[in-house]
Amino acid sequence: MRTGIATVPLDTGRCPPWLFERMKKLSRAIAVAIVEEFGPEEFLKRVADPVWFQSLGCVIGFDWNSSGLTTTTLGALKEGIRGMEKDLGIFVCGGKGKTSLKTPEQIQKWGEWLGLKEDLVYKLIYASKLSAKVDNSALQDGYTLYHHNLIFTKNGKWVVVQQGMNEKNSTARRYHWLSDRVKNFVEEPHSGIVTQKKTKPLNLIAKKSREVRQISAEMVREEPKTFLKDLNLILKSDVIRRRSPSYYSTKNFLTKQKRIPGFCEVELNNVEFFWHPVLKERFDLRRLKRTIESAHFLKPKNFEELISIKGVGPRTLRALTLVAELIYGKKPSYEDPARYSFAHGGKDGTPYPVNRPAYDETIEIIEKAINKTKISLKEKEGAIKRLRTSFL
Repeated sequence: MRTGIATVPLDTGRCPPWLFERMKKLSRAIAVAIVEEFGPEEFLKRVADPVWFQSLGCVIGFDWNSSGLTTTTLGALKEGIRGMEKDLGIFVCGGKGKTSLKTPEQIQKWGEWLGLKEDLVYKLIYASKLSAKVDNSALQDGYTLYHHNLIFTKNGKWVVVQQGMNEKNSTARRYHWLSDRVKNFVEEPHSGIVTQKKTKPLNLIAKKSREVRQISAEMVREEPKTFLKDLNLILKSDVIRRRSPSYYSTKNFLTKQKRIPGFCEVELNNVEFFWHPVLKERFDLRRLKRTIESAHFLKPKNFEELISIKGVGPRTLRALTLVAELIYGKKPSYEDPARYSFAHGGKDGTPYPVNRPAYDETIEIIEKAINKTKISLKEKEGAIKRLRTSFL
């Protein structure tokens, strides 16, 4: 997966109207130029590239190191092309806060207006809902989504750009999805993740978590009482009783969980589970029971169907993961899919020398778009200057 990093501290300020109007004008001009030159699908590919998107935000005049670059750039694009969507062949849905929740409704309205087939509209709505569910629940990295946009073309190609916030460290994290890159919604589906802080998340969308995903779906399809019994046993067991690090360095308790006929016994060493992110969870067992029983009734065939069920959120997945690991010995990934590396590298060689072909391609595409736009020479010169200095 191609990943990127940028400093994205939370920004509580507002974009001044005089700047936003200019951002609308320039983002519209760039979108038009790219669509005319390369087509609407190429525009989606560019938006799905975290570095190109960051470049676009800088070119149209927003602070490069602000969380507001995401929300304001997409807001300017949506408003900038308003009334031109059908001619351009790109349609922007969603936005920040409550507007993000209206994404499915906006997709439906566009579908009716364009006369799209119902199954295509359904796939677009499904992509919007599931991408949000994945980044909020299956990738538990400490960031809660507050912004979500889905941009699509008439033939059903789409890109999702959404952003989450972590109020504790006052930073944001941006997630990019591209339909052409998504082979599996629940296994490394992103085209890029942009962040400042690296975390140790419960990463259920990693390849390493494949067996955990399979077992989680199986546990829900089978008798819920077995899963709930196992969870209750784990929560009361010495295996995860909270103790100090020194305790675990001097003790080495092993315990065996006896299973129903046909299952082997698993030895569990509690040293490994001291740092387990689920241990501090206080599960509402009654609510969890209702959720699991509801999911059991729907018989999800796989993990993707499981997380698409209403009510199955982060806590339900944490509970399933805990049982899958401690009872079945299937450990999920705790590696952050976002890396501390910039897709173009750094001029000082950190983390590696600049990827010149990729960097030049980004500049070439945006410069070409700017030069084709119907804006003043002064504005063009200013935009190109910002582009060339954005990441230097």
